[in-house]
Order: sequence, then C-alpha cells, then structure tokens
Amino acid sequence: MITVYGIKNCDSVKKALKWLEDHRICCQLHDFRIDSLDDCWLLLAESVFGWEKLVNKRSTTWRNLDIETKENLSKSTALSLLKTHPTLIKRPIILQDNIALIGFDEEDYKKVFVK
Repeated sequence: MITVYGIKNCDSVKKALKWLEDHRICCQLHDFRIDSLDDCWLLLAESVFGWEKLVNKRSTTWRNLDIETKENLSKSTALSLLKTHPTLIKRPIILQDNIALIGFDEEDYKKVFVK
C-alpha cells in the first residue's frame, strides 16, 4: 500500500489520491495535521528532496512568515519550521519502495505507477 503524505484538504493531495484510486493503486493518506510529523521521516524527505524543495513557498503559511525568517532560511531553520508548521511542506509526498515523488504531476505518476 502506498502512503501519501500531506493534508487532506490540499488540492494537490486530493488530485494525487484520486489519480491513484482511478488507477486502482491502494493508498492511504498520512495527514500531517492528524497523524503528526515524524522527525525521522522529515530528515529522510530532506535527504531525498533537499530542504529547499520541501518548503512550499506558495502556501499561506509561507506568506504569513516574517520577512527576516524568509530571508535567512537555512537547512536547520527550514527543518525546524517544517516540523512546527507542517503546512509549509510541499505536498503530496510519496517516499517508499524506491518511489520519491513530491508535488502532483500526472506524467510523473504515470512513469512510476503505469507499467
């Protein structure tokens, strides 16, 4: 079963879940708000994607951060912010069984899941 990490009311997460369902791929949602965010998982995601890619700069949470925080972002401050504000994480993320996807792009999903 594929685990999709994100937030249930996120449009990109909804699209990914629907796409997987339409292609009969068993999946479950790990909602950061409900199921929490594991430090080890966050470190793994950062090692795969890089902290810059994990930070969703299009999110409302990002827009609400103060200028100083945005301008002085580093790996350590980004990881701390992502842990405190999981809505800052770009979504959805699938990270298991040699699959590493961030965001929803139908072409990427086809390449990975349609054989």
